[in-house]
Amino acid sequence: MSKKKKEDKVKNEEVTSETEVLSEIEQENLDLKEEVKKLQNDYYKAYADAENIRKRQQRDFELSMKYRIQSFAESILPAIDNLERALLDESDTVKSYRDGVVMIYEQIIAALEKEGVTPIEAINKPFDPMIHQALMTEVVEGVEPNIVLEELQKGYMIKDRVLRASLVKVSQ
Repeated sequence: MSKKKKEDKVKNEEVTSETEVLSEIEQENLDLKEEVKKLQNDYYKAYADAENIRKRQQRDFELSMKYRIQSFAESILPAIDNLERALLDESDTVKSYRDGVVMIYEQIIAALEKEGVTPIEAINKPFDPMIHQALMTEVVEGVEPNIVLEELQKGYMIKDRVLRASLVKVSQ
């Protein structure tokens, strides 16, 4: 074989080899671009998940702060009920005790109101099953149906949530 043919053959091999190397590099470049896209997508998903978790924790924290007094308020309500029963006694022999009970009652109510616990107004209001629990009904002349006639046990709200429904007697 002549020298020229050998040189041409070597050049063809070099060109073929360079083309193969170039095509391998291009394929590797495409593969790397695909991997970058996949990693970017994974990053965005992880970031969105982290943001959702942060928002959910913030919302849970705000709700727990808003209703943090609920269990205390539920446990103190029976004491308030007993104080109210004691206040119904109007006899003069227990006047000084009654005055003390009135002061205690007013202090407890003020403390609860400071924390957002308020009594539910029931008497002469339309019956609302979301805040009232009917224990009795009675037909009363001159009173529209579904009006609360008597409150048997006072109900309470904590902010916008029912802490305890009012036990009531309702007109028919």
